[in-house]
Amino acid sequence: MTRSNDSRQYPEHPYIGVGGLVFEAGRVLLVERGKDPLKGWWSLPGGILETGERLIEGVKREVAEETGLEVEPYEMFEIFERILRDDEGRAEYHYVLIDYLCRVTGGEARAADDAAGLAWVKREELGSYRITAGTLEVVERAFEKLRERGELE
Repeated sequence: MTRSNDSRQYPEHPYIGVGGLVFEAGRVLLVERGKDPLKGWWSLPGGILETGERLIEGVKREVAEETGLEVEPYEMFEIFERILRDDEGRAEYHYVLIDYLCRVTGGEARAADDAAGLAWVKREELGSYRITAGTLEVVERAFEKLRERGELE
């Protein structure tokens, strides 16, 4: 097993990641990944939880770092695993991702940190983005839940 300069490659244990499902005006916020793994793919703003950091604080920090927006995470929405395997079937990357529904409370949207791009996307436009595995399904479920609750504009 060879580790690259990316210490997250071929991990001994899964990494815990947090993400923000940020909705505004009937659209969800997506960021284009600027680094590997999955460079060029679109996903939710988020990243790795830091040691000693609470989940909510991690979501706030990661969304702010990648998008310039201040958010209030108000509901844990979903937990899922992202395991990327190499050609030999070994777990090259392994993340346990915890996504929160978030409200924008301040800031100005701009791609920053390791995000190469940023887009507010309507549900019917999701198919035109190359979205990371599992993320599209989470976003679709969030759109549906918010629509059912009457929370989408």
